Amino acid sequence: MTPNGTPRWKMNRRFAAITTSFAVGALVLSGCAQSQRDSGGAEGSGDSAVNSTFIFAASSDPKSLDPAFASDGESFRVSRQIFEGLVGTKPGTPDPAPLLAESWKQSKDGLSYDFKLKEGVKFHDGTEFNAKAVCANFDRWYHFTGIQQSETVAYYYGNLFRGFADKPEKAVYKSCDAVSDSEAKITLAKPFAGFVAALSLPAFSMQSPTALKKYDADKVGGTAEAPVLSDYATKHPVGTGPFKFDKWDTGQSVELSANKDYWGDQGQVQKITFRVIDDPVARRQALEAGSIDGYDLVSPSDTDALEKGGYKLVARKPFTILYLGINQKVKELSDLKVRQALSYAIDKDALIKQTLPTGTEKAIEFIPPSVNGYNPDVEKYDYNPEKAKQLLKEAGYPNGFTVKFNYPTGVSRPYMPTPEQIFTNLSAQLKDVGIKVDAQPNKWSPDYLDRIQGGTDHGIHLLGWTGDYNDTDNFVGVFFGSEKPEYGFDNQKLFSDLSKARGVADLKEQTPLYQDVNAEIADFVPAIPLAHPAPSLAFNERVDSYPTSPVNDEVFNEIKLNK
Repeated sequence: MTPNGTPRWKMNRRFAAITTSFAVGALVLSGCAQSQRDSGGAEGSGDSAVNSTFIFAASSDPKSLDPAFASDGESFRVSRQIFEGLVGTKPGTPDPAPLLAESWKQSKDGLSYDFKLKEGVKFHDGTEFNAKAVCANFDRWYHFTGIQQSETVAYYYGNLFRGFADKPEKAVYKSCDAVSDSEAKITLAKPFAGFVAALSLPAFSMQSPTALKKYDADKVGGTAEAPVLSDYATKHPVGTGPFKFDKWDTGQSVELSANKDYWGDQGQVQKITFRVIDDPVARRQALEAGSIDGYDLVSPSDTDALEKGGYKLVARKPFTILYLGINQKVKELSDLKVRQALSYAIDKDALIKQTLPTGTEKAIEFIPPSVNGYNPDVEKYDYNPEKAKQLLKEAGYPNGFTVKFNYPTGVSRPYMPTPEQIFTNLSAQLKDVGIKVDAQPNKWSPDYLDRIQGGTDHGIHLLGWTGDYNDTDNFVGVFFGSEKPEYGFDNQKLFSDLSKARGVADLKEQTPLYQDVNAEIADFVPAIPLAHPAPSLAFNERVDSYPTSPVNDEVFNEIKLNK
């Protein structure tokens, strides 16, 4: 929302041709807690009645300030303030809507898209946003090489566009042409039904070609397991968004300030501090002490205390999946009966009740029920420890076995607010059927994701996903569309079936294909879907409204403050 109550999509951020009435994305909050935070002045604010500095507690450092080289929520939370893509989302939904592109047309064969671009927009460094800038970004992603292509670096481009310039036969992207300053034509080599929706991801944000070149953005060193990013990705990100980057004190905070030349509504918030507080209890205490304005990923155990204290709690709609990953490079885990035994050994209802937020839904597959292609008839693996023991016996492990159990520390994720509690709960359940765990904790940033996604030194592991847009491929395609170090299997039929489904543009034809894929995944058990958590946020009394989004597309110029 803008300061005068006008929704963001009416402020020229949205398609003029859209006539459907959308629900306003901001949720109005109420509460009576007295913040102890020093209100200070309103320096630089368009509304002198409020403190224009907003302090938000992040659960970890961002992994990268270059969204093309990020896949984690904290990186994307910062990116959404600095950068914008051609496509955004309709307020309060995961569905695509115009942003830097005012409109687009798709060819009949689904292989080319003509984008009409917003005019008069500039990047923070003064570089013009135009069709040449669009093509520079698309061509940059396509020409990633070496470590840049790894899962730990260009995660989204690799998973969604499938190939790079050095292997064009695999690539979905083909070319970009600047037809005029305000018209860009994107041509695909293969149909990709979710192409437009995928462009709402921060990973595909438009970045200043000048800054990318000046700060050598593509200079990535290290290894796939431990990549070292450029100065651009740590010190000089440049987008078109409502906020500019100021500084990043690793392990402490990221600071942003308002982009005075922003093309849209600047809003009340003029300065943002993302303060890194990795412990959920410490985040709650910071809110209660008045040193922050709000935080995400409220621990289930803190909900009652905060509500009784009068703080404002808001739950997002579940658009997440928490899963137990399985690395089939481990001998025992390569046996289907063992993977089935793991599935039957887990009491998901108990896990949810004891460790996850109110509103969490039990998962039987890797997409939420609201996503097209959901199949309610898949194998559900209801809790059955005796059946788990029998399957282990049939697999040759009558006395069970020991397996590495990897889990992250120093982080809360929307799908996993308290990783240590979830690990402890699942470990006890597995022990009951004879599976002992070798605990393998790793700090989330940067070690955990690099270990799980970049190498083979892991066994079962906790991970999950917050959906980015409303498409089945965004979940199961990203997870299981190709061979990955995370899962360690090669299932060409599954890869082929997913590829076929993602290229079908007609929803009626596509739906049964994805339903079949979800049944195939359930039978193969490459991982175990556990729950669809409903992450909660908490705020102090000066926050009247916050633009909650099921896909976390939350930009802070839309926050409404009362003091």
